[in-house]
Amino acid sequence: MERLGSEGALAGMETSMKEDLCMEIDPPFKESPATAEDWRRALNKVVPAVVVLRTNACRAFDTESAGASYATGFVVDKSRGIILTNRHVVKPGPVVAEAMFVNREEVPVHPIYRDPVHDFGFFRYDPSAIKFLSYEEIPLAPEAACVGLEIRVVGNDSGEKVSILAGTLARLDRDAPQYKKDGYNDFNTFYMQAASGTKGGSSGSPVIDWQGRAVALNAGSKTSSASAFFLPLERVVRAFNFLQNGKDSVTNTWDAVTIPRGTLQVTFLHKGFDETRRLGLQSETEQLVRHASPPGETGMLVVDSVVPDGPAHKHLEPGDVLVRLNGEVSTQFLKMETLLDDSVHHKVELQIERGGKPLTMNLTVQDLHSITPDYFLEVSGAVIHPLSYQQARNFRFQCGLVYVAEQGYMLFRAGVPRHSIIKKFAGEDISRLEDFISVLSKLSRGARVPLEYISYLDRHRRKSVLVTVDRHEWYAPPQIYTRNDSSGLWTVKPVLPLESPLLSSRLNPIDHNLASNIVSPCSTEVIMGQGHNCVGQEPMDGVTSMETSCEHVDEGPHSLDESDTGTKKRRVDEDLSVDGVLLPDCSLHEPREEGLGDSVSETETVLRDYQGAAGAAANASVAERAIEPTLVMFEVHVPSSCMIDGVYSQHFFGTGVIIYHSQTMGLVAVDKNTVAVSVSDVMLSFAAYPIEIPAEVVFLHPVHNFALVAYDPSALGVGASAVRAAELLPEPALRRGDPVCLVGLSRSLQATSRKSFVTNPCAALNIGSADCPRFRATNMEVIEIDTDFGGAFSGVLTDEFGRVHAIWGSFSTQLKYSSTSSEDHQFVRGIPIYTISSILDKIISGAEGPSLLINGIKRPMPLVRILEAELYPTLLSKARSFGLSDSWIQASCVLSLGIHLYTRLLLLSDTRCESHCQTSVEP
Repeated sequence: MERLGSEGALAGMETSMKEDLCMEIDPPFKESPATAEDWRRALNKVVPAVVVLRTNACRAFDTESAGASYATGFVVDKSRGIILTNRHVVKPGPVVAEAMFVNREEVPVHPIYRDPVHDFGFFRYDPSAIKFLSYEEIPLAPEAACVGLEIRVVGNDSGEKVSILAGTLARLDRDAPQYKKDGYNDFNTFYMQAASGTKGGSSGSPVIDWQGRAVALNAGSKTSSASAFFLPLERVVRAFNFLQNGKDSVTNTWDAVTIPRGTLQVTFLHKGFDETRRLGLQSETEQLVRHASPPGETGMLVVDSVVPDGPAHKHLEPGDVLVRLNGEVSTQFLKMETLLDDSVHHKVELQIERGGKPLTMNLTVQDLHSITPDYFLEVSGAVIHPLSYQQARNFRFQCGLVYVAEQGYMLFRAGVPRHSIIKKFAGEDISRLEDFISVLSKLSRGARVPLEYISYLDRHRRKSVLVTVDRHEWYAPPQIYTRNDSSGLWTVKPVLPLESPLLSSRLNPIDHNLASNIVSPCSTEVIMGQGHNCVGQEPMDGVTSMETSCEHVDEGPHSLDESDTGTKKRRVDEDLSVDGVLLPDCSLHEPREEGLGDSVSETETVLRDYQGAAGAAANASVAERAIEPTLVMFEVHVPSSCMIDGVYSQHFFGTGVIIYHSQTMGLVAVDKNTVAVSVSDVMLSFAAYPIEIPAEVVFLHPVHNFALVAYDPSALGVGASAVRAAELLPEPALRRGDPVCLVGLSRSLQATSRKSFVTNPCAALNIGSADCPRFRATNMEVIEIDTDFGGAFSGVLTDEFGRVHAIWGSFSTQLKYSSTSSEDHQFVRGIPIYTISSILDKIISGAEGPSLLINGIKRPMPLVRILEAELYPTLLSKARSFGLSDSWIQASCVLSLGIHLYTRLLLLSDTRCESHCQTSVEP
C-alpha cells in the first residue's frame, strides 16, 4: 500500500472561507504565453528524463513497512547520475531499487539522501550504464511557481509508465497533507495544490512548466477529489547543491555528504490573523508583523505540538504565536527553516506571544540527523531501533526510545504489536537500544522473560507479556544493520559477544529433517520423520493484526481486517504462561505405562489438592472424570519463515489426547488442522496439572487428518504422576445409534462433555481443493454424531467408561462462493482411533523404519503404505454403470447386513473395510 500520494477525507479539509481567503492573497494570475508547440517541445525534452522506479523495501523501518512498490523519479544531474523523487519512495530503511527509462533500459539505483522531514530524496545511478537513450536533465526552478501557472505532471501514474496530466496551480500555501497517524507525514512547510488528479505510481513525478523546468515535486493526492499536492523545491535545491559535491570525479565514487539540518522538535502551523487574534495576539503585534512582512501576508506561525524532552520542551506550548526569530519577523516556513539549518548546535532567540503576553527565550538548535536513526537491530525477525523524530512527533514520545518497527516471530508470539515502545526487559529498565542489547546478550536460548511495553494507542498503560527467546534458530543470531550513505547499502555485523549465552547455548541434538513426507508412485512406502526438539516454549498473550504491503498501488490508506470467529486461526487475548523445559531421556523400548517415581510429601499434597478441586466439578460424568487427566490443550505457532505446505495461519490451537505416557516419552494424538507442519513451536497445557511445556512433532500422516506429538514427562515435575494415557478402544467399531460421550477442553482447561449418538460411523470424507495447495484429508472415513459443541470444539469420543473410540478433530476446507471469492472454514468429525492405535503400536514395538531423535534418543518411526489415488464414494446403482459386476454388488449388499437399505458403495484404500462398513438396520 503506497500510503503517500493520498490522504483521508478529513485529513486535508479546510473550510471554504479559508480557501477563499488564500486564493485572494496568492500572487496575481499570470496568463501563460505557451502554445501547443511549446508544450510539445518541453515534453519531448522532459519525458526521456523521467524514470519508473521499482522499489523493494527489504525490512520494515521507521515509518515504512516492508514491501514492493513502484513510483516515479526524474534525472536532475545527468553527469553524476542523480535522480530526484519522494522520501517515501527512497525509504528510510534498506531498499533495493531499479530505474527504467522510457526506452526500457534498466539500471540499479542506490539511495544517497532522504530528508528527515520533507518528502524528497535522491537516488544515484551509473550514467555510463545508459547506452541507447539520449536524454537531458530536468532543471529545478522553484521561483517559477505561481498561482495560475499551467503545469503538466509527467510520471508513472496508475502504473501506466508514462502519463501526462494537465493542471493549473491553484494554491501555494496549503498545509502539509496528513497521511497516517502512525506513518510518515510532512510538516513545517507549505504545499502547492492543483486539480491534476494524480494517483498511485505518480509519486516523485516532476511538475513542469511550458519551458520544461520542474517547479514542484508531486507528492500526494486526495482520494475524494482530483486535488493533488506538490512539494515546493526550495529546500530540495539546497540539498541538491550539497550532493553535487559528493562525487569524486577522479575515482568515480561517492562520499557521504552531510547536509546540515536543524530542529527545535516543534511543529508549526500557519494560521490566519483572524485565528491568531483568537489566540490572544495583540493588535500592536499584528500591525508590526503586517508592516514587516511582504505584501499580502495574512497569517503567522503558531506552535501546534512539541516533542517531549526536545529543545523546546517546557519552553514552547501549543498556541504560542511566533513573532521574531533572532530578531527578525518570521511568518513563513522557508525563512524559519533556513535559519534553523544554519544554526545547528547554536542558540536562537525566539520572541513569542502566549495569550497576549510577550515572551523571549533562547533555545539550542538540535541536529536533525542525530534523532533520525540510521541503524537497527534484527532479532528473531523483529526490527528494533531508536524512535525517530517522525514517529516521536506522531506518538508524542521522546526521541530515542526503543521502538518496534516490526514484531518478527519472537515478539509476535508474545503479542507485542508494531509501533510499541519497549520499557522493561527481563526485569531491567530499557531506555536505549543499547540497554536492550545488553539484556539480550545475557539470555540463553529458550529463556522466558517478562517484557513491558507501551503503545501510542494506550500510552498511559504499561502492558506486560512473557517473551521466549528464539530457541529453534529459525532466524539468524541478533545482528545490527547500519546505513552506509557512500554505497547506499546497509552493512551488517553481529551484535552479541562470542561468549554470550545466546550464541554458546545449544539445545539437545535433533534430527533436522523437516518431516518431509517422501511419497513414491503407486503403492509405496512413506517415510514419516518429524524432528525438532523443543525446549522452554512461551505463551501467547495476544496477537496483533499484521500489516503487510505488497505492490503499492493505491495512494490511500486501507487496512487488512482478519476476522475468523469459530475457526482454528485465532487472535488470542489471554495469558497462558507457565515455565517448562524438555530434557533428554533414555530407553528405546518401554511398556505402555510405567510408574514415575515417588514425589516428596509437600508436592504430593499440592497435587492431591489440585486433583481434588478438578474432580469436584458438579455433575461430571464418569467418562468426563476418566478422560480429563488425558486431555491436553495445544497452542501452535508457525514462524513466518516456515509457512510451507500451504499453511494459512501462524497460530493454531486445539485439544489432543495422550495415547502413551511413560518415564521417557509421552505421545499425544491431535488433528492436523491444529498441528499442520513439523516446523513449528508446540506448547502443551495439561488438564491434569497446571503446567505448560514444549513438545515436538514426530509424526504427520500423509493423507489422514492426525499427527503425533511427543513431550518429555520429566518436564512435568510433580505433575507427571497426575498425567496418564487414555485407554484406547479400537475394537469393536462404532455402529449407528451407539451412545458416545464427546469430551473436550474449554479455553480455561476445564473438561466439558455432552452425551450423543452416532448417526453415521463411516461417513466418507470429501474435501475439495483450496485456492492455494495445502493439506486436505483424503481416503478417510469419519464419524458423525447428532450433537456437538460447534465447529471450533475438539476433543475425543468415548464410551461411558471413558475409553476412547475416536478423536473429535478439526478439518479445514474452503467455501467457494464464486470463481474469485472463497473463505476458510472448519468443521469437526470423529477420527477412528484404530488407525492411530496401529501407528502407536509400531512406534512402541520399534518397527523398522527411519530413526528420529526424540528426547535425545533415536527411535524408529513406522513406514506407512499408501495408494497414490484419491477414492470417493458412489451409489451402488451408479457403480453398476462403471462396470461393477453383479457378484460384487451382491457381496457388498450382504456385507452391509441390509440389502434393501444399503444403497451406496464406499471405495476404500484400507484393508479393514469390513469392520468399518457394518451398519445397523432399523426395522
